[in-house]
Amino acid sequence: MSEHKDSDETRQALSASAYLLQNGQPQDAIDLLQPLNEADPAHPDVAINLGGAYVLLRKWDKAIEILIPAAEANAYNAMLWSNLAAAHLGRLELAGPKAQQDAIEAYKRALQADPKAPNVHYNLGLIFKERGELDNAIEMFERALEVNPDDRDADYWLSLLERARSEVNKLEAGDGEVASDANGDGV
Repeated sequence: MSEHKDSDETRQALSASAYLLQNGQPQDAIDLLQPLNEADPAHPDVAINLGGAYVLLRKWDKAIEILIPAAEANAYNAMLWSNLAAAHLGRLELAGPKAQQDAIEAYKRALQADPKAPNVHYNLGLIFKERGELDNAIEMFERALEVNPDDRDADYWLSLLERARSEVNKLEAGDGEVASDANGDGV
């Protein structure tokens, strides 16, 4: 794991970039952080903010390029792995199987670093749901609720997917028809 002693300049740039990101100015944050990243590509906080800026701009490949060296150098930083997973995934509804698998692997690394990393189980549940892996999705939403019992989104998806699994089990047993979701097009 890398050890970083930040200069006043680095601390100020990190603080300013966080402010810029919170205020919807990712390009300004990139301009501020890029020189710091070039000087130390393994700096975790710089990579998190810079990668986050590229994610906000939907420049997924650039975010991946920034986050991989920092994640590999800081293997126990769950946030780096989680951000790398988000960059690999891009927009879930547009992500292909390879991007989904790369995101799954990065999320698993985040959980190795911190088994209770925020939102990781939930995001894995969404990926597995998208892939049609019902049992894996249900397991991840259950774990998301163990980490954060107040996660209403995880509770919603868990409830919906458990009903879907029940309907599939009924169909397989020859007992009924598959229920539709609110849009009438199945789960």
